Amino acid sequence: MKLCQYDEHQAGAVRGERVFPVGAALVAAGHLRPGYTMQEVIEALANRPQAMQCAREALDEKKSSPLGSVTLLAPIENPPSIWAAAANYKAHAAEFFLKPSSSIIGPGGTILLPKISKDVDYEAELCAVIGTRARRVSEAQALEHVFGYTICWDISQRDPWGRGRQNTRNIRKGFDTFTALGPWIVTRDELPEPQDVRIEVELNGRPAMTAHTGDMICGLRDHIRFLSNVLTLRPGDLITTGTPAGVAKLAPGDKLRGRIERIGEMTLNVQSEAL
Repeated sequence: MKLCQYDEHQAGAVRGERVFPVGAALVAAGHLRPGYTMQEVIEALANRPQAMQCAREALDEKKSSPLGSVTLLAPIENPPSIWAAAANYKAHAAEFFLKPSSSIIGPGGTILLPKISKDVDYEAELCAVIGTRARRVSEAQALEHVFGYTICWDISQRDPWGRGRQNTRNIRKGFDTFTALGPWIVTRDELPEPQDVRIEVELNGRPAMTAHTGDMICGLRDHIRFLSNVLTLRPGDLITTGTPAGVAKLAPGDKLRGRIERIGEMTLNVQSEAL
């Protein structure tokens, strides 16, 4: 299932070029309250088989909307936490840092380049969405706690504090618009092996990055093992797995397009912050 958030913060499922209103179906069946959050949708679907069955049955209903007629939002806008691997590919020589949820934008969103900086770049990464609580799990158990996967763009300000000053990461990567998520969350059954997908990025229509998740220094299973032995991972937590080589400086007017195999693709625009 491709779980999305669209229009007035509705939960939907994408099949082909149609969006089905699974959130409304879950509310009608009593699995969600009106005014639900996407974190609550993820928790219900990951932990209640009847809720997932209800969502899948909604895909067989006639009521749906053309994908092109809706506005896709970030598939989750207020995750409990966003854990990001700092450097995790052999060609981009892991430690973790936190990103604020206030930095999240969705598909087609606009990255705002801060007035304070003249050096901002992008990182496109595979991002896991936790579905069930995880504490002290092994690598063998790790993927059992994953609900699904999405694309995360980790935007990074490199100056005026300078490259190599690791203690400033939370600030340099926490500006408004510096975390882009989307286009939806693909449930784990549709991507059974996270270490076997390709990542591709185009900058202004030209290839800028190509990578394979098999090149990670530490795989997602190890990330979950490590983090869950320090803290409790909760439904809706995000773990983004680091960028491969190919990052580049952004300029006003740039357009980014990123694809991750078996997940999908999304585009982003770049503008200067208003004076």
